[in-house]
Amino acid sequence: MSLPPGFLDELRARTTLSHVVGRKVTWDQRKSNQAKGDFWAPCPFHQEKTASFHVDDRKGYYYCFGCHAKGDALSFLREAEAMPFMEAVETLARAAGMAMPAADPKAAERADRRGELAKVMEEAVRHYRLQLRTSAGAAARDYLARRKLSETAQDRFEIGFAPEGWQGLWDHLKAKGIADDLILDAGLAKASTKGKAPYDVFRNRIMFPIRDARGRCIAFGGRAMDPADSAKYLNSPETELFDKGRTLYNHGPAREAAGKGQRLVVAEGYMDVIALVGAGFEAAVAPLGTAITEDQLQLLWRIHPEPLIMLDGDTAGIRAATRLVDLALPLLKAGQGLRFVILPEGLDPDDLIRSRGREAMAAAIDGAEPMVNLLWRRETESRVFDSPERKAALDKILREAIRRIADPSIRAHYGDEIKRLRWELFAAGRSLPQGRAARRTEGGAHRFRSGAPAEPLPGTRASLLAAARVGDVEDYLREAMILAIAITHPACVTRFESEFETLHLRDASHERLRNAVLSAAHDGDPGSLRERVARVAGAELEKLFALTHVRIAPPVRNADDYDFAEMCLAEELAKLEARRGMEAEVAEAMEDLAGLADEGLTWRLSQAAEARHRAERSKLDDDSDMGEDRGALSAGLQRLIDAAVWEKKKP
Repeated sequence: MSLPPGFLDELRARTTLSHVVGRKVTWDQRKSNQAKGDFWAPCPFHQEKTASFHVDDRKGYYYCFGCHAKGDALSFLREAEAMPFMEAVETLARAAGMAMPAADPKAAERADRRGELAKVMEEAVRHYRLQLRTSAGAAARDYLARRKLSETAQDRFEIGFAPEGWQGLWDHLKAKGIADDLILDAGLAKASTKGKAPYDVFRNRIMFPIRDARGRCIAFGGRAMDPADSAKYLNSPETELFDKGRTLYNHGPAREAAGKGQRLVVAEGYMDVIALVGAGFEAAVAPLGTAITEDQLQLLWRIHPEPLIMLDGDTAGIRAATRLVDLALPLLKAGQGLRFVILPEGLDPDDLIRSRGREAMAAAIDGAEPMVNLLWRRETESRVFDSPERKAALDKILREAIRRIADPSIRAHYGDEIKRLRWELFAAGRSLPQGRAARRTEGGAHRFRSGAPAEPLPGTRASLLAAARVGDVEDYLREAMILAIAITHPACVTRFESEFETLHLRDASHERLRNAVLSAAHDGDPGSLRERVARVAGAELEKLFALTHVRIAPPVRNADDYDFAEMCLAEELAKLEARRGMEAEVAEAMEDLAGLADEGLTWRLSQAAEARHRAERSKLDDDSDMGEDRGALSAGLQRLIDAAVWEKKKP
């Protein structure tokens, strides 16, 4: 359905964001200033105790300083409650007293038809529920009792029974005055090819209503009571209401539970979902008897950014997992992935919970594996790599799989992890021959000596240079400079607020400091920014300003020169972005050129990139005064960072 121009703008203008968000969070009354439309709360999108989630009613915008979730009222409903776009629009329009634009006559007619079919389905739910309580449903009740399915669970999932007989439901619905075409189009009966009355689709089966995200019954799943039945489970045929590849069992309740912070678990069938929900894992769904489709995968990601795929530990379960890996690889995005829960062989979720208890299931969920492990397992399990040709074949297969990932950053990280696993596999049991020469550098010439290298000094082991790559150390120091300038010059926080909000900080302490700075900048306290930050991050603040290159930096020492500080901060932010952009491009190039097989080439490429980076940077290093021009300013700050990067403690 298309919306007329200006409709969404008016809807946003008439919507108070804090009212929408307030249904999901508890406001921090100490930090919030409701008179100014300024609200703070613990974030509904990730687990936390502090109030880092900010809502600005004047701008109609929210932002979390912890997980960086952001958006307006529509995006909040779509993310927090996994609503489709039009459903979110309709929800806000009802709350704002706005009428939805009229649909075209044909669309309205189709909607009315679907509404009538949904009413027929609800009548069928009631009929099957009653049949379970009759004498005809005795065997079904015994089966449910053996499966430890309580009355509460049966009521919650509206489980029913379709007795034997060809026209039981048909006759019941006809007696209610429901037209033949509605019963047939709802998928509840089939037309006879022998000129007789239509017959029921479901006979002698335990019935599970399947509801859409809005709670409407759109189909049924039936479990056969006769062990000899050709189909143990049977779903409704596809109808105007029901598209099997776009539907998840227990979608609506799971979406609500995931919105409250539960992890989304994807099981294989109805009974697995019911068992998980009964054990307290309420954000549980299942596809409908087939492998997960791309549409279902996108539905899962709208509910939760990292669904847990729970599969039986048998061969069929592992095979299903690896098929899903192939489907998901091209669709991966930053923060959007899959993890896999592989259960002990021979146990499904229902079996595990009944035999070992809820704690065993919780432990299995906590041990969920990243998808890269499943990819590696598929290509290496039960195979021997005892020749260069076999190793090269593995490299080729994995390289082709990784290249299917569209996101360059994720592709690079997959390559790194596969290389690590590959090294562990091929280096197992490998040791260096005794007496192998160890390289050392002396006076610029390479020499060799035998024997073990000398132990590094304690000061060297503890240094940043020893602990990380030079690029990572440079990022750490540049991040520190950016934060110190901003804290020293609070006006810079306002000037660069959007850059600060989206800046990726590699160091966790820097991340916490940045969040404290942004929170303090909005809390309205008359004290200095540095004092307000110190209240929540005192130790980390002291550590920041104790760094040598920070302590002596002119924009930090000259607290009264805002223009100079603004220029410095803009330069540092631009350099950080440029370096990381180059790093990402180099990583992508290494993966494309060398993949997994030629590690020497990727090493040489990385060294060449680093050498080029330093050569270009050195052009700026001169002895000019820092206030002369922008190039000299950049060079001065760069010298401070370089000095800190390469600073070594003397023995």
